[in-house]
Amino acid sequence: MNDIIIIGGGPAGMTAAIYAARAGLDLVLLEKAYGGTGQIAESVRVDNYPGLYGIPGYDLGGRFKSHAEALGARVTEGEAIRISRRGGAWSVGLADGSGLEARTVIYAAGTYRRRLGIKGENEYSARGISYCALCDGAFFKGRRVAVIGGGDAALSDALYLSDMAERVFVIHRRKELRANASLQRAVEERENIELILEAAPVEFTGDKMLTGVKYTRRGKEILLPVSGSFTAIGSIPDTELLKGIVNLDESGYITAGEDCVTSAEGIFAAGDVRTKAVRQVITAAADGANALMSALNYIRKP
Repeated sequence: MNDIIIIGGGPAGMTAAIYAARAGLDLVLLEKAYGGTGQIAESVRVDNYPGLYGIPGYDLGGRFKSHAEALGARVTEGEAIRISRRGGAWSVGLADGSGLEARTVIYAAGTYRRRLGIKGENEYSARGISYCALCDGAFFKGRRVAVIGGGDAALSDALYLSDMAERVFVIHRRKELRANASLQRAVEERENIELILEAAPVEFTGDKMLTGVKYTRRGKEILLPVSGSFTAIGSIPDTELLKGIVNLDESGYITAGEDCVTSAEGIFAAGDVRTKAVRQVITAAADGANALMSALNYIRKP
């Protein structure tokens, strides 16, 4: 039996694995995507992680993983589909039919991209609609694309796409963008990025592939011809597995404080999945350390 199962290979999970390995604990870390580096792999550039200014997200995630493995942490690709209590341990069922058991679980599965839920979204997903500019941007070199959203992720996507696309249209439903000031300045300096504010997307149009985004603006319906559209309107916590096991808030985030202790004995929440004011790489890494120390205290208690 393992001491700890860590679910999620982003900054929170990898930091927990690093601390667990250094503490000599028997652990396994499960990550279902990106070769075990977490969603940070989607970030084109990370400018706010101390000491590693400007590092690509994929490289930073890779460094986290290499660090953990160098200390002896067992990192494996696998998707947890079930969590249950068995006696004094937690059992985690995997998509491949196998299972693991541990005295504690650190849940650091992060979040996934929110969808618009408008006409044509399902039809043209992967046919011009994407949720990852880093993954799919190269397919739209020299073409017109839209980015839907007004936060940090949306503007980061727009800047990345502007290096290859002919023109990038940022569609946002409010009068003002929500992204940080430095990103807004960078967008303003790019001649091939155009802001379309107070605009609500209502439909994706096309034939076999996407050809346009229809939106309403100030009472008028407008069709914007584009070959690609990238949605960046926020995320949803990946906590479906824990419904009925731990307390969640109304948005689905795990109720847990800075010590990462949840309402279920032996389960700890780290990173973007827990209730917190700031969700950044550095705060996720801090959660990983805090969650591991709480788990270690739980394991060692009389």
